[in-house]
Amino acid sequence: MLAAVLRYGPKSKVVLIDTYSTQNFYFAVAVANLCRLLRIPYIPILRGGDLPSRLQRSERHCRRLFHGAKINVAPSAYLLEAFKKQGYDNLVYIPNTIQLKNYPFVLRKQIHPKILWVRSFAELYNPMLALDVVKSLQKQGCHPSLCMVGPEKDGSLQRCKEMAEAENVAVTFTGKLSKTKWVALSTSYDIFINTTNFDNTPVSVIEAMALGLPVISTNVGGVPYLIDDGRTGILVPPNEVDPFVFAVQDLLANPKKGSQLATAARAQVTNYDWKVVKEKWFPILDE
Repeated sequence: MLAAVLRYGPKSKVVLIDTYSTQNFYFAVAVANLCRLLRIPYIPILRGGDLPSRLQRSERHCRRLFHGAKINVAPSAYLLEAFKKQGYDNLVYIPNTIQLKNYPFVLRKQIHPKILWVRSFAELYNPMLALDVVKSLQKQGCHPSLCMVGPEKDGSLQRCKEMAEAENVAVTFTGKLSKTKWVALSTSYDIFINTTNFDNTPVSVIEAMALGLPVISTNVGGVPYLIDDGRTGILVPPNEVDPFVFAVQDLLANPKKGSQLATAARAQVTNYDWKVVKEKWFPILDE
């Protein structure tokens, strides 16, 4: 990253820095330090769902990183509000984006317990909760199936595989898939779950909403700014099995509700289409 700034920075109008809240936060700090040294304007794009706590844990680094920026781009109202509360005013809201044409909408008139999970296997995203939900559904005679898509990050994938084998949980692990492949895979599933403990505005959830998958997600970080509970998806408390199980059973018993959620969600995510969002970038890049 530093080499890229040294090579391309002097020829560039601005450097965009994806900024996360965990260890990668320090990569953003280092890049910003170099940009200031070289007098190159930079724009942090606030990606990390736990950035509000990072503002307090790393106050000195944050002041230099975010106050020194040309502007800070918040992809969610959640982070926009959190940064304003900490005294930052060089902010603009530009949501995460997808190319809507790549996500064909499929309206599921019948809902089966075929559950899809798409995320990196990291403790932060609590993938084990998905297995616990399916295990509980199995005990109730629901005959669910779970597909988990994503790469290993911190050993969580291996732990999930060991738990699935030990507990005889019906789950398929695909590893990391291209967008095209997981979008095609999604047509075989009827419910999307997001089990994370921290989040911003997850693109995988936006994609699921675009595809017509009813979404059940933990009510954390920026997710309630993305999902209108009961209208465009279902929000449940983090790290709890029973609310997820109840939400799945509710969709199975009320397929019309699933259709209504999916239709409203698709209408909402048209606002995240690149054709719409790119217009918000032009003013700050052209300044």
